[in-house]
Amino acid sequence: MGINTDFLKKRLGQLQSKRNVQSNIWKPTSGQTKIRIVPYKYDRDNPFIELLWHYGFNNKNWVSPASFGNADPIVEFAEKLKATGESDDWKSGKQLEPKLRTYVPVIVRGEEAEGVKFWGFGIKIYEQLLTIIADPEWGDITHPSSGHDITVDFKTAKECGKDYPETTIRISPKSTTLTSDIKVAKKLLNDQVEISEVYSIPSYEDLKKELKKFVGGEEEEDTPPPATKKADEDLNDIQDSSDDDLDSVMDDFDNLID
Repeated sequence: MGINTDFLKKRLGQLQSKRNVQSNIWKPTSGQTKIRIVPYKYDRDNPFIELLWHYGFNNKNWVSPASFGNADPIVEFAEKLKATGESDDWKSGKQLEPKLRTYVPVIVRGEEAEGVKFWGFGIKIYEQLLTIIADPEWGDITHPSSGHDITVDFKTAKECGKDYPETTIRISPKSTTLTSDIKVAKKLLNDQVEISEVYSIPSYEDLKKELKKFVGGEEEEDTPPPATKKADEDLNDIQDSSDDDLDSVMDDFDNLID
């Protein structure tokens, strides 16, 4: 039997993707780190990149295509559940909605040679940064020649005595240049990858398959469960075939979400 080249190509892609994420994402470590948000090459007017995530969906994390204005079958199904008028359905639909995480391109002071990386954070940090940038006294803190560095203070869950870590930020009151070397500055501003090169965006069909697994499991094609008119109406355009009774689908949601 010959070598399975398709499998090896797939595995190579997985390894390269994992390395790509690790090398292009910055995560704060215990203590204080000084960083600088830089303009995003692919959107000079806005450094903030909002990604919607399906966390832990079928034990994986998926970027929702809705992040880029594209259709997402999981979101569509969530909306259908919330529209039934049933309390349990509405709660299940809310559970299926993707969660926001925001990313900005940054350089880490002292590690400028590693280039620009993406820092991801939750809504609390996002609101703080937007509030600062909206304040005319601060201005554009990302500006290469007159911006401001940010000190990120990170404490692990153990360090802060809680079940979760804590991140706080402090903006340096003194404006500074990104770098005094114009060649280095141009390199930092232009040698950036797009966020979609770091996190792969699943196709509509891929997520539809995952949704089918989630709501009812994968059935053998020659032994499908009996279809119902109600299931056909509620799952139309989301599943390839509406073979599951809606009541059993609700049971699957309850079991999985609980």
